[in-house]
Amino acid sequence: QGPISGVNKEIAVLQCHGDCDPLVPLMFGSLTVEKLKSMINPANVTFRTYSGMMHSSCLEEMMDVKQFIDKHLPPVD
Repeated sequence: QGPISGVNKEIAVLQCHGDCDPLVPLMFGSLTVEKLKSMINPANVTFRTYSGMMHSSCLEEMMDVKQFIDKHLPPVD
């Protein structure tokens, strides 16, 4: 733990959460994303929720993750 400074304040974050997660309630995801936005550039924080998704993943989420990776990481040769 410690202050976030410099280039780290500009890191891109994708946080995904199912709205039916019985292990980690959506409220905790919402609180986490608000904390992240207070620590780094809030414009770089994306929070996605998925209807009906429990503590798992879904195709829509995986497509969002792929899009995020394609946008923010350099291609691998």
